Amino acid sequence: MAGDHNGALSGWRIRRLPVCGSTEWELERWLDGGLSASDPLEQRMAVVARRQCHGHGQRGRAWVSPPGGVWLSAAFPWPSLEAANLGLAVAVGVTRQLEDLGLPVQLKWPNDLVLHGRKLAGLLPRVRLRGCRVRWAQVGIGLNGLNRVPPGAVSVAQALARPGHGRSPRHPEATPRRLERRVWAALGWAQEHAAEPGLVLQQAEDRLWRPPQGLWIKDQPWQVAGLEPDGRLRLESGAKRTWLSRSF
Repeated sequence: MAGDHNGALSGWRIRRLPVCGSTEWELERWLDGGLSASDPLEQRMAVVARRQCHGHGQRGRAWVSPPGGVWLSAAFPWPSLEAANLGLAVAVGVTRQLEDLGLPVQLKWPNDLVLHGRKLAGLLPRVRLRGCRVRWAQVGIGLNGLNRVPPGAVSVAQALARPGHGRSPRHPEATPRRLERRVWAALGWAQEHAAEPGLVLQQAEDRLWRPPQGLWIKDQPWQVAGLEPDGRLRLESGAKRTWLSRSF
């Protein structure tokens, strides 16, 4: 059964669902039902599901979302197009929270957080516009907590498990409730530093995943060189330079 919960401490209006197709779809319906076509968003709103049946990430790719992880979509005020890059700001915020647990998480461009090269979380950031005016920031977040994960991924529980503690570790810091608090704090960090694009960019650069083997694009190897303020990835191959842009 759905319900709204006003978080007095965090300042979020939260709708919680035991299961849904996608928290993105539910949030869109909620926003469409409460705002006109031109209204800016003046409050922070989020949909959280215990599990999703049709979770999705960049380019509609499926995101496995069983119970035990954090699956949510959030919308909140964002100052302007001149503000820090939304995706980078949220990624840094989440990474900082996970670093507090001793996890050396890195940003894998464009939308993943990885631990030792294995996917730990995914982000789906978007800025909603009317003309050149920002109406709100919107981001979907999937974070593996206690849930089973597909090959190539990792959960916080696995990352925090001590050797010899069995195949199903249940570290208390990996519970959805504890991790969800960290996500709210991460989103708060992103909002607080939206007007500091230089700081956000530097902190993202410091955490950027740079695969030793580089990236192969059109049969040519490129090394990850850094990030641009608008979120593009800068690549280098000898004296040549190119950029990759986010696309959804």
